[in-house]
Amino acid sequence: MLKRISHFFSPNSRKHNTNEHRVIFSNEHKLSPKMINKDALKVVEVLQEHGYDAYVVGGSIRDLLLGLKPKDFDVATNARPSEIKPLFRRSRIIGRRFQIVHVQLGRELIEVTTFRSNETKGTDKKGGSRRQQANSGVLTRDNVFGSISDDASRRDLTINALYYNPSDNSIHDFAGGLDDIDQRLIRIMGDPATRFREDPVRLLRVARFAAKLGFTIDPMTEKPMRKLASNLQHVSPPRLFDETLKLFMSGQGLATFWILYEYGLFDYIAPQVSAMMKDRNNLTGKLIEQAFTNTDLRIRNNKRVTPAFIYAALLWPSVQQLAAGYRERGNSPAYALSKAAGEVIAKQIPITAIPKRFTMPMREIWDLQLLLPRRGGHRAKRLVDHPRFRAAYDFILLREQAGEELSGLGDWWTAYQNADEEKREQMAKALGEPKRNRKRRKPRKPKTD
Repeated sequence: MLKRISHFFSPNSRKHNTNEHRVIFSNEHKLSPKMINKDALKVVEVLQEHGYDAYVVGGSIRDLLLGLKPKDFDVATNARPSEIKPLFRRSRIIGRRFQIVHVQLGRELIEVTTFRSNETKGTDKKGGSRRQQANSGVLTRDNVFGSISDDASRRDLTINALYYNPSDNSIHDFAGGLDDIDQRLIRIMGDPATRFREDPVRLLRVARFAAKLGFTIDPMTEKPMRKLASNLQHVSPPRLFDETLKLFMSGQGLATFWILYEYGLFDYIAPQVSAMMKDRNNLTGKLIEQAFTNTDLRIRNNKRVTPAFIYAALLWPSVQQLAAGYRERGNSPAYALSKAAGEVIAKQIPITAIPKRFTMPMREIWDLQLLLPRRGGHRAKRLVDHPRFRAAYDFILLREQAGEELSGLGDWWTAYQNADEEKREQMAKALGEPKRNRKRRKPRKPKTD
């Protein structure tokens, strides 16, 4: 009997068995209901009081076991969306491809999902299939409901297939996720190639969690990643933009970027720039690496970061290259930059749909890269008052940190900002008055009767 129990809890016996259901009670783990968000606890309590099964699931349980602070708490239940909504006054059903319920009790928004199944059967009220799949393998509709074990088998990563029941303080592990947490391993649920085809965003999630947690990617999981990287082209541009924000604004942007680069995923996020990165040590690679280093540092210091700056840095090498070509054809620097910026953004938007509220600041940051070197006379004073000056100044520093030679421009602007009015005037005067490039007017021809 002891031998059988020992085999049951042996890591090797569970390593690849995604159908195993292991229940771990309070004497075997460090979680307690006090660690769970009170609104999530209330949602679980209400659902259980009405006879439904309900659990706190996924990333929050993983993070608590790792000693990290969860960003949010999600709930999974066997109640259907139409059954969940009437139980909570402030709730709404969202989504068509994947219906979920948003419940708001206090300040927190709790996402409640119904257990899903991989079965293809099931029709909606109009007779259409609840589960639909494109020829590429991407799921376009996915509302076939099932049991908790069905739901666990559909989770993306084993470390996210953990279900916590606060009523008895138990953790339900269906895929050896607890072992993978102990072994610091990222493993996809089920057959990796099939799961990546169903939803190519899972490729990005593997990269993101590997970087975020400092885990190793399981060999079987990473095997098809390079081959299936092109499937990211099937992800809608708005969704891919949202996913890139999670990748690049998590505080582990640099580590995430190099994983994306290693597996060929970055080629389908920013192909214009990726084509310029012959190796990680050229100027393009150094600029991007420095941009993520600076962004990660700002996030860790609780400073504001904006997608506009990140995308301005990512696409700047392409803008520079294209603008240089236009200048060689005889166009003015301002025209060349403006035309290049417009073309680069136009090519990027069908991939990651950057909203206009970010593309406009991006262009202003780029435009100021031409204006900040021209700082003589009264120009410096006017530039400092520009609403995008600080971002453009940070961009100058970024370029210099990456190794671009700008003749000490960043140091000059740093000193100028720290100087008093008198010193500022002296600094600007020392540069001389800016040259004016006014074209001479041709003399008018005399009128003839």
